[in-house]
Amino acid sequence: MNTMTSHTPIITIAHPKGRSGKSTTVVNLAVELGRAGYSVLVVDLDPQSTSSTHLGLKHPSERSASVHTLLMSSLEVAPRCVQAKTRFQGVSLLSSGLELEYIEDELKTTSLRPLEELSFKLSPLASAYDFVLIDTPPSLRFLTSAALIASTHLIVPVEASDAYALHGLSRLTKLIEQVRHVNPSLSILGGLLTRYDKRQTVCKLIEGATLAQLGALLPVQIASSCKVQESFNLRLSVNEHDRTCKVSRAYVELASVLAQTLNPRGGEETAGLLLTQNEVGMSVQEALF
Repeated sequence: MNTMTSHTPIITIAHPKGRSGKSTTVVNLAVELGRAGYSVLVVDLDPQSTSSTHLGLKHPSERSASVHTLLMSSLEVAPRCVQAKTRFQGVSLLSSGLELEYIEDELKTTSLRPLEELSFKLSPLASAYDFVLIDTPPSLRFLTSAALIASTHLIVPVEASDAYALHGLSRLTKLIEQVRHVNPSLSILGGLLTRYDKRQTVCKLIEGATLAQLGALLPVQIASSCKVQESFNLRLSVNEHDRTCKVSRAYVELASVLAQTLNPRGGEETAGLLLTQNEVGMSVQEALF
């Protein structure tokens, strides 16, 4: 059933640990890609609905159709599940809801391949957009697995200031290996270091360890800033709240990097924009020794 034919990059943002910056990245990356003129579909697979609440014109509980509806309905219903207009230009939304907590059991009664149902339903929708971003819950269970099967690329946010941030990365890499039996084209774009402070030794340590586990880092770090929580409380992007802060500039840069790397409007993907182990190794060694 895994029939991805669209050339649109479908990017899952995943990490099994909470507070790693998944929803923050999905929301702000989507907004910055939209501001740059790209069309973006956000698929919220986290039952907590943080991205849906931030982006949507209505609270997810007030919506009659959602990603749950998409998964449980026929392909003909799929376009009606998408919120074409959200609070941000160029960004559309497949909203989440608490009902996603039970989707695995429900799909087992209606689908021969429950884990591939998202890929099957999302593929015809994706072709209408330049980018698709998938938000995931802080776990490696059904919803995250389904997201990876449906995706072309993966970004792994890692909280650089927390020594426990590396917990679960090895399990994530094992899941990726399993998913590639079904979706061999899944590519890791790299780790995205969040709450990053280059002055802290722990950040350098986590940078090196993340690189060792994932094989690549995105060349942008997201600094720690109170502006992130403030913007979420106000239902604004960080850029709208304070375009001069480091986090705002970082998400603008990340959107530019992805647009150049993935080139969704034609041509080959561009190599060389991600940091590899050799490029990062020296700075890590300097921090350690």
